[in-house]
Amino acid sequence: MGEYLPRIADQLLKKALQASGAVLIEGPKWCGKTRTASQAAKSVLFMQDPDKQASHLQAASIKPSLLLEGDSPRLLDEWQIAPILWDAVRFTVDQRDKTGQFILTGSAVPADNMTSHTGTGRISRLRMRTMSLYESKDSNGTISILDLFENPNDLSGINPVSIEKLATLIARGGWPASIGSDPEIAERRVQDYVDAVIHQDISRVDNVEKSPDKVRALMRSIARNLSTEASLTTLKKDMEGSDESISAPTVSSYMNALSRIFVVEDLPAWNPSLRSKTPLRTSPKRHFTDPSIAIAVMGISAKRLLKDFNTFGYMFESLCIRDLRVYADALGGNLYHFRDKTGLESDAVLVLRDGRWAAVEVKMGANEFDLAAENLLKFANRIDTDKMGNPSFLMILSATEFAYKREDGVYVVPLGCLKP
Repeated sequence: MGEYLPRIADQLLKKALQASGAVLIEGPKWCGKTRTASQAAKSVLFMQDPDKQASHLQAASIKPSLLLEGDSPRLLDEWQIAPILWDAVRFTVDQRDKTGQFILTGSAVPADNMTSHTGTGRISRLRMRTMSLYESKDSNGTISILDLFENPNDLSGINPVSIEKLATLIARGGWPASIGSDPEIAERRVQDYVDAVIHQDISRVDNVEKSPDKVRALMRSIARNLSTEASLTTLKKDMEGSDESISAPTVSSYMNALSRIFVVEDLPAWNPSLRSKTPLRTSPKRHFTDPSIAIAVMGISAKRLLKDFNTFGYMFESLCIRDLRVYADALGGNLYHFRDKTGLESDAVLVLRDGRWAAVEVKMGANEFDLAAENLLKFANRIDTDKMGNPSFLMILSATEFAYKREDGVYVVPLGCLKP
């Protein structure tokens, strides 16, 4: 096992353990949940250990409290293999009446009927994602989002990530095991991940057998519609255009399963108060949890991406959304997108718990900056600032070389310069 690269989730986990009796870390397989949880744990139970799984399951069925014995915080890895552990943890937390007792990790959201109690007030949830460019040390972190919220002044920075490198980073993804790997091996790993999702993971999540061909066709359709508000009907029609007939309920159930194993994560729409009565679009934008999944399922490579800048643009936007989500988590905020019926939009809106907000447009090249800045200013002007407050900042997230503040007040920040 290689060197552990510190994660933003490390500090989030530390705070959660101080506040709750137990913490559930959820996120996609291979995103580093177990390794991160192990850094904080004093004892560990690996439910997937093939040498011990049978005895663990037997203990869980007879006396689950036996599996909870060990120094705290005790890590219960892939706890959903024995769902009774959830209620056992909740009960034990009540009995001990102390914080920081257990860490649970899981790569799938269990069915609602698997746990008899939600765990509210006892088990807090922490969403873990694949690594951002700052965590993988590909971003130099010269521009801090927190600084932009707290003290937005002139800024400067130089992007260390070339366009060629950017294509490689998108294809590699933020999977911890691939950081520092040969690019071809990293791409192969994501293909293996996609194959596992299609042939095993998606059926295991609810024990309903699914057609691998239909799953692959759906994932390809999502990839083709990445960073758009494509409806389930649109995805269904797109699949049928690829000679894969599928019913609307099946599309819906497959999407739900992909969401439960953290393969897809749509970006919800922001619903602010506006100055005018312009109706808002409420559809989410389609995204995989990591853009490398789209690359793998489409069967393209980093080199191919450099020859198709239209596709590159959508993939870059998805990469930006992944990183912004990780950084929003670090700041205790949430990420949305905005679009109204006139077509006015913002690719990302970062909203903090105290109500402060910032709008972001994603543009790879400088030739689009003027239009993007004009769009951001128009968007900010449409918000009812008496109710929502003024934006803390407006930013164009780019793949260009320099970070700076434009004369109109809009910031241009390369993704390779950004950190929380």
